[in-house]
Amino acid sequence: QVQLVESGGGLVQPGGSLRLSCAASGRLFSINAMGWYRQAPGKQRELVATITTRGITNYADSVKGRFTTSRDNAKDPVYLQMNSLKPEDTAVYSCRADSLPPPLGNGMAYWGKGTLVTVSS
Repeated sequence: QVQLVESGGGLVQPGGSLRLSCAASGRLFSINAMGWYRQAPGKQRELVATITTRGITNYADSVKGRFTTSRDNAKDPVYLQMNSLKPEDTAVYSCRADSLPPPLGNGMAYWGKGTLVTVSS
Protein backbone atom coordinates (compact mmCIF):
# COMPACT_ATOMS: atom_id res chain seq x y z
CA GLN A 1 0.00 0.00 0.00
CA VAL A 2 1.04 3.56 -0.70
CA GLN A 3 -0.39 6.64 0.98
CA LEU A 4 -0.25 10.09 -0.64
CA VAL A 5 -0.86 13.47 0.96
CA GLU A 6 -0.89 16.69 -1.05
CA SER A 7 -0.31 20.18 0.32
CA GLY A 8 0.39 23.70 -0.86
CA GLY A 9 -2.87 24.66 -2.51
CA GLY A 10 -4.55 27.98 -1.98
CA LEU A 11 -5.71 31.22 -3.53
CA VAL A 12 -3.33 33.06 -5.85
CA GLN A 13 -3.70 35.96 -8.25
CA PRO A 14 -3.28 35.49 -12.00
CA GLY A 15 0.40 35.52 -12.87
CA GLY A 16 1.36 34.25 -9.44
CA SER A 17 3.08 31.05 -8.34
CA LEU A 18 2.39 28.12 -6.04
CA ARG A 19 4.32 24.99 -5.17
CA LEU A 20 2.42 21.81 -4.43
CA SER A 21 3.91 18.90 -2.52
CA CYS A 22 2.96 15.24 -2.52
CA ALA A 23 4.33 13.21 0.36
CA ALA A 24 4.33 9.45 -0.14
CA SER A 25 4.57 6.75 2.52
CA GLY A 26 4.30 2.99 2.59
CA ARG A 27 5.84 0.66 0.02
CA LEU A 28 7.82 3.35 -1.76
CA PHE A 29 10.11 0.84 -3.45
CA SER A 30 7.12 -0.43 -5.44
CA ILE A 31 6.41 2.94 -7.10
CA ASN A 32 7.24 3.21 -10.80
CA ALA A 33 6.12 6.74 -11.55
CA MET A 34 4.19 9.59 -9.99
CA GLY A 35 1.97 12.19 -11.50
CA TRP A 36 -0.15 15.26 -10.94
CA TYR A 37 -3.71 15.43 -12.20
CA ARG A 38 -6.34 18.13 -11.88
CA GLN A 39 -10.08 18.38 -12.05
CA ALA A 40 -11.83 21.68 -12.58
CA PRO A 41 -15.50 22.16 -11.65
CA GLY A 42 -17.73 20.49 -14.23
CA LYS A 43 -14.80 19.00 -16.13
CA GLN A 44 -13.10 15.64 -16.34
CA ARG A 45 -9.86 14.96 -14.54
CA GLU A 46 -6.83 15.60 -16.73
CA LEU A 47 -3.15 14.84 -16.62
CA VAL A 48 -0.90 17.73 -15.63
CA ALA A 49 2.56 16.18 -15.29
CA THR A 50 4.33 12.91 -14.58
CA ILE A 51 7.77 11.95 -13.37
CA THR A 52 9.40 8.53 -13.41
CA THR A 53 11.82 7.12 -10.85
CA ARG A 54 14.57 8.04 -13.31
CA GLY A 55 13.44 11.65 -13.37
CA ILE A 56 11.89 11.61 -16.83
CA THR A 57 9.08 14.17 -16.94
CA ASN A 58 6.08 14.70 -19.16
CA TYR A 59 3.69 17.65 -19.23
CA ALA A 60 0.31 18.52 -20.63
CA ASP A 61 0.56 21.06 -23.45
CA SER A 62 -1.49 23.53 -21.42
CA VAL A 63 1.17 23.76 -18.69
CA LYS A 64 4.42 23.30 -20.61
CA GLY A 65 6.86 26.09 -19.84
CA ARG A 66 4.89 27.14 -16.74
CA PHE A 67 4.81 24.06 -14.49
CA THR A 68 7.70 21.90 -13.34
CA THR A 69 7.52 18.63 -11.44
CA SER A 70 10.49 17.30 -9.54
CA ARG A 71 11.71 14.98 -6.81
CA ASP A 72 15.17 14.27 -5.43
CA ASN A 73 14.73 10.57 -4.65
CA ALA A 74 12.07 7.97 -3.98
CA LYS A 75 11.77 8.94 -0.33
CA ASP A 76 11.33 12.68 -0.93
CA PRO A 77 8.08 14.45 -1.78
CA VAL A 78 7.15 15.12 -5.37
CA TYR A 79 6.75 18.80 -6.12
CA LEU A 80 4.77 20.72 -8.69
CA GLN A 81 6.05 24.25 -9.16
CA MET A 82 3.38 26.30 -10.87
CA ASN A 83 4.30 29.67 -12.34
CA SER A 84 2.40 32.22 -14.42
CA LEU A 85 -0.86 30.83 -13.13
CA LYS A 86 -4.05 31.50 -15.06
CA PRO A 87 -7.69 31.41 -13.94
CA GLU A 88 -8.14 28.29 -16.07
CA ASP A 89 -5.61 26.51 -13.84
CA THR A 90 -8.19 26.58 -11.04
CA ALA A 91 -8.85 22.98 -10.02
CA VAL A 92 -8.36 20.32 -7.40
CA TYR A 93 -4.86 18.95 -7.93
CA SER A 94 -4.28 15.33 -7.01
CA CYS A 95 -1.16 13.23 -6.77
CA ARG A 96 -1.03 9.72 -8.20
CA ALA A 97 1.50 6.93 -7.71
CA ASP A 98 1.71 4.00 -10.13
CA SER A 99 2.93 0.74 -8.66
CA LEU A 100 5.26 -1.59 -10.49
CA PRO A 101 3.73 -4.82 -11.76
CA PRO A 102 4.19 -8.03 -9.74
CA PRO A 103 6.34 -9.27 -8.20
CA LEU A 104 7.80 -5.90 -7.13
CA GLY A 105 4.41 -4.22 -6.84
CA ASN A 106 0.73 -4.86 -7.44
CA GLY A 107 0.19 -2.81 -10.57
CA MET A 108 -2.29 -0.50 -8.87
CA ALA A 109 -2.62 3.27 -8.97
CA TYR A 110 -2.84 5.17 -5.69
CA TRP A 111 -4.39 8.62 -5.29
CA GLY A 112 -4.19 11.39 -2.75
CA LYS A 113 -7.24 13.37 -1.69
CA GLY A 114 -6.19 16.48 -3.55
CA THR A 115 -5.55 20.12 -2.80
CA LEU A 116 -7.53 23.05 -4.18
CA VAL A 117 -5.83 25.69 -6.27
CA THR A 118 -7.82 28.82 -7.02
CA VAL A 119 -6.46 31.44 -9.40
CA SER A 120 -8.47 34.62 -9.12
CA SER A 121 -8.06 38.34 -8.68
